[in-house]
Amino acid sequence: MTKVAVISGASSGIGAATARGLARAGYDVVLLARREERLKELCAQIGEQASDHVLDVTDAEAVKAFAQTVERCDVLVNNAGGAVGADPVLSADPADWRAMYEVNVIGPLQLTQALAPKMKHTDDGVIVVLTSTAADVLYEGGGGYTAAKHGEHALAGTLRLELCGEPIRVIEIQPGMVATPEFSLNRFGGDQAKADAVYAGVAEPLTADDVADTIVWSITRPRHVNVDLLVLRPRAQAAQHKVHRTKE
Repeated sequence: MTKVAVISGASSGIGAATARGLARAGYDVVLLARREERLKELCAQIGEQASDHVLDVTDAEAVKAFAQTVERCDVLVNNAGGAVGADPVLSADPADWRAMYEVNVIGPLQLTQALAPKMKHTDDGVIVVLTSTAADVLYEGGGGYTAAKHGEHALAGTLRLELCGEPIRVIEIQPGMVATPEFSLNRFGGDQAKADAVYAGVAEPLTADDVADTIVWSITRPRHVNVDLLVLRPRAQAAQHKVHRTKE
């Protein structure tokens, strides 16, 4: 029987690229996101291997209702997330911090709790948690986002300990600088100039396809091989604070 992969945040960027990659790898893919039109477009592109479900992962009741429609889940990719703002700690809006914690930590928690029981049929369940290098490295203006990603990193690591001995692999992927059309634009409230400045002078930041390729690779390792944690950065980025930028 064809394996089933559920991907959150699948309407664009890394989530959409991962859905396409897993479909190419032979999985049936279930696409989750809030934007129905985007999901329908992606389903049409992938074809009969894809189905979609409009879902806000921060909505506990909606997640439970979705899980009741799922007969089997071999792979769960917790990709939904995001950043809001880049204000210093002393002037940050607590509402932004709450929003980031809800989507980056509570969302994956709820989806994992709801779908992990659907993996009982298999001897090779896989739970992927897409965090960020912000899960390890702090930077000015990133207090709320790094706090949320540190929390998500703790979720992945603790889950791996608690599932030790069970036939489920827990994989954490930490991308660095990824140029997607929406991440930085959403972070800066639609300010295109600020979003563009993040990648200014960086010749080749990572793409959504680069990260998706890594996610698919990690999932498709033999069942006894667990990629606990994989950090992925463009060559131009040696660390959060060390990025090679060409002169304009």
